[in-house]
Amino acid sequence: MQAMPNAFQVLSHPSLDQAGGGSVPVAAHPSHLVQSAELLQGQKTIGIMHNGSLYRLQATKLGKLILTK
Repeated sequence: MQAMPNAFQVLSHPSLDQAGGGSVPVAAHPSHLVQSAELLQGQKTIGIMHNGSLYRLQATKLGKLILTK
């Protein structure tokens, strides 16, 4: 069984570097980490209120997350 990468490994992956350079500096670990399954609770889409605006968090068939306003 392959080990699942944590969010910090994924977010610092070189493929996410928009500048086209090499490595991406690793951000400081957040004080609180929430699993997507905990947010979605079996649903494909949830609404998130932020600063008076409604956002939609959607899980795709390929396991990606999309956040839209």
